[in-house]
Amino acid sequence: MFFRVFSPVIGFFSLLICLAFLLFTSCQSGPSLGTNDNGNTDINTADDFETEEEINDYSPLFKSLPVSSFAEIWGYVVAGREAELQADFPLSDVGYFGAEIDSYGKLTDVPVRKKLFFYSGRVHLVVVCNSRSLTHFALESESRTRRALVADLLEASQPYDGLQIDFELVPARDGDSFRSFLAELREGLRGKTLTIALPARTRTLPNDVYDYQKILPVVDRILIMAYDEHWSGSAPGPVASMNWCRTVADYALGVIGPEKLIMGIPFYGRSWGNINGNRAFYHSGIERIKRENGITEVRREESIPTFTYEVPLQITVYYDDDLSLSLRMEMYRSQGVRSVGFWSVGQESPGVWNILELSLTPPD
Repeated sequence: MFFRVFSPVIGFFSLLICLAFLLFTSCQSGPSLGTNDNGNTDINTADDFETEEEINDYSPLFKSLPVSSFAEIWGYVVAGREAELQADFPLSDVGYFGAEIDSYGKLTDVPVRKKLFFYSGRVHLVVVCNSRSLTHFALESESRTRRALVADLLEASQPYDGLQIDFELVPARDGDSFRSFLAELREGLRGKTLTIALPARTRTLPNDVYDYQKILPVVDRILIMAYDEHWSGSAPGPVASMNWCRTVADYALGVIGPEKLIMGIPFYGRSWGNINGNRAFYHSGIERIKRENGITEVRREESIPTFTYEVPLQITVYYDDDLSLSLRMEMYRSQGVRSVGFWSVGQESPGVWNILELSLTPPD
């Protein structure tokens, strides 16, 4: 496949020029992109819009989206969903998700590399551990469990081009053990790529087990998971807002540098409801619900009282489309980001592959 070299600076300014052209040549007022007092990209609207439909009509902007070029483009593929990866996607690397660690500290559910036989790029085994107590158990220095786990990880990585560690609940006091664990893996990989997925940060935190500066020397790449700014348990909001992403990238570039940094970009959206009906109540709470909703009929099932009522449910959804993905990618390029990674293949707007390409210039 042929990939054109596309200068980051030219691409970013091409986007601005196209948007300005659309603004000034349109016979109707339409949305434009500008910058606020902080230099951040905003959606600006003219004062003379006649209808809400005009204010929210961004369709002209989709016609002139630039092609965003990066030295490395990672896409994550979940085991069992291999068919969602296409051989012609402009990806340099695939993170194959994901092996796990069982309750005995043993590696399990390792994906079979041959299932991605049709993909010619680099493939990395992704290993996850999302239990705080299990992570502590597996990382304990000099333990038999840790020695066995390191050996299993190195053996499982043999068919792969690299290994990625995605341990998202490392206990705060296990920072030294975590870093020595990574150093062991890197040495044992004998030149294969060791990457790590780390949570987004906007500043240095005291006693942070995911301290970028301390982890940097013992890995080859750091993927920053610049998503879940708002999550299932938070108030509704973007999974990754533009200004938040800009701040995350600025901090990561300053500490990690562009050579080892991969900025994670979400393909998924989230929804929130204004009420959650799945709750436990005191008896007094049940009686209050009955009063507030005018419940007059209570039936019994095997002598247990039960009733049903309905309330209005409002759902709020935030997601990314080609325009928001393009703006985020071009913002990252203008900041000096060379590599991006998408979570995950199959969740995306299909049009995103038309505005992505690999640069022929390899990373330093």
